[in-house]
Amino acid sequence: MPVNSVAENVFGTIGTVCWSGQIIPQIWKSWKEKATEGLSHWLMFIWGVASAFLGVFAIVQNLNIPLIVQPQLFGFLSIVSWSQCLYYNQKRPLRQTMAILMTTLVVLGGFEAGMVFAVRPAVKDGNERPVQFFGVMTSILLAMGLLPQFFEIFRFGEVKGISLPFMSIDFLGGIFSLLSLVFKEKFDVLAGVAYSLVILMDGAVLILAAILNPRAKRRRRRLAQTETDHESQTANTASADNADYHAASIVDSGVSSTRISTSERGEILHLEKRETMPNRATGEKESE
Repeated sequence: MPVNSVAENVFGTIGTVCWSGQIIPQIWKSWKEKATEGLSHWLMFIWGVASAFLGVFAIVQNLNIPLIVQPQLFGFLSIVSWSQCLYYNQKRPLRQTMAILMTTLVVLGGFEAGMVFAVRPAVKDGNERPVQFFGVMTSILLAMGLLPQFFEIFRFGEVKGISLPFMSIDFLGGIFSLLSLVFKEKFDVLAGVAYSLVILMDGAVLILAAILNPRAKRRRRRLAQTETDHESQTANTASADNADYHAASIVDSGVSSTRISTSERGEILHLEKRETMPNRATGEKESE
């Protein structure tokens, strides 16, 4: 591909914009639903840590301002989303969650600032290995962060809890960032590997969502229908049992009435016999 600085800057800027606020849809989804089940808290925590390494890389390399600001926004939003997992899913108290959030941000910010001051002297002396280390660690952490999310997908049998707009924006950010490297004078292999991993894993999540989520919906629909049919069958059985019990009660009461009537007839006949017997005896005496 020919070198094109305009295309490089345009694609790089779009990629940076995508990767600056891609977690906002996830934060909104978690807040709106008040739940993060299915979203791996490890994904957000590892990405938050990766942002510190990326920030050191961008600052030491003296990249442009948007590329330096991007890791800071990315890390802040990642840790906010991670704290939502602690609050909604792990049911931690709000004050404890806020304390963990602030402490984590301070620790990561201190680590980034300390590493910048530690690495700069080596870079000025011409030693690029520390910068390469932070670039490689960023790539590894970004890729590793998505692995726990695949475990959650496997556990639930669907892509649950994670915002698909978030994954889509992150996927597009990887594509535009990779395109920006194509138009550079020298292709950055390390960055290209990192962007390719993001594209591959984000794409896998989106494909799994397209395949598994409709199946999960059909499965829930069948389960709901089965439960409804079972409840209807149970209700019909109960109604039939009640009807049989009512009929049996009527029959028993009829038999009892019949028994009472028969016993009453017997008593009447017995009384009539006792009344007629004295009359017969009186008549016999008179005839004598």
